[in-house]
Amino acid sequence: MQTQMAFSNKCQASLLILLAIWAIPALCRFLSEEYVLQSHEEWMALHGRVYETAEEKERRYDIFKNNFAHVEKVNNGVDRGFKLAINKFADLTDDEFRSLFTGYKRETSKTKTKPETKSFLHGNFTDVPTYMNWREKGAVTLVKNQGNCGCCWAFSAVAAVEGINQIKTGKLISLSEQELLNCDTQYNKGCLGGSMENAFDFMVSNGGLTTEDDYPYEERQQTCKTDKAARHAVAITGFDLVSSYDEEALLQAVANQPVCVAIEGSGRDFRFYKSGVFKGNCGTNLDHGVTAIGYGTESDGTKYWLVKNSWGTEWGEDGFMRIQRDVEAEEGLCGLAIAPSYPSQ
Repeated sequence: MQTQMAFSNKCQASLLILLAIWAIPALCRFLSEEYVLQSHEEWMALHGRVYETAEEKERRYDIFKNNFAHVEKVNNGVDRGFKLAINKFADLTDDEFRSLFTGYKRETSKTKTKPETKSFLHGNFTDVPTYMNWREKGAVTLVKNQGNCGCCWAFSAVAAVEGINQIKTGKLISLSEQELLNCDTQYNKGCLGGSMENAFDFMVSNGGLTTEDDYPYEERQQTCKTDKAARHAVAITGFDLVSSYDEEALLQAVANQPVCVAIEGSGRDFRFYKSGVFKGNCGTNLDHGVTAIGYGTESDGTKYWLVKNSWGTEWGEDGFMRIQRDVEAEEGLCGLAIAPSYPSQ
């Protein structure tokens, strides 16, 4: 018996030594200042980042190193079902990122168009497909990029209108976010933020939106070009709200058309998402507008929402994200079930 126990202890000790040896390269790479410095230089070259002073470069490097360490920690731990990656946001602080690349403000206008009905209420469910991808059905335009302007609300609203218009007419028309940015000044605040519902209000009162080709995006708010704003390519009749705190109601809505959702998108896990079904850390401080364009279930049973973002194709899965669906929290992961809405046509 003692011999067997001794043998078992030796095996356990040997296994621990092997695990430690295998972990050394990853640990050394993680802790190596030289490796991080080299990664920062390569990242700067890739993204064309040039700093005006040595002090600014040092400050940005410290931010980069902190973000780099976070990505390495998440990726090199247990299998979480998703991966992060250093991207163009890597030298920004949380506050800088939030101010430049989000922009959702949960505000309502005084003259807000009140929806006549609230569809998909609790208990009013119908059978829906187990899988939906409006991109595959031709109702989703190419991923766009809001750049250094906090107007995610415009991109989210436009994507939803592009979707319902294609579903109704069979024509996929890329619409103008810049028109909303320049002309929707009564309800929203351009690069300083806004909401998708208020954008729908503007479209109703304005009579519609023109095309992106006619009024292209310029990444900054300018004076409204009324002649272009008068050339309506697509119009909506109003919008509806999905019941809050109810992912089943949201499922019903997304089964019918792309839906605007507000999320907390400023957390580091979300910011550096690269692939897989996102299950990362995030709260419910709604600060970013995206568009739910479908849903599905992975082979391991993990349910997900398919989301279109407005941070370009370098982020996520070519600009899209799969984010966990049917979580225990009734507000949904990152708060996505709190304030969904969709246009009607």
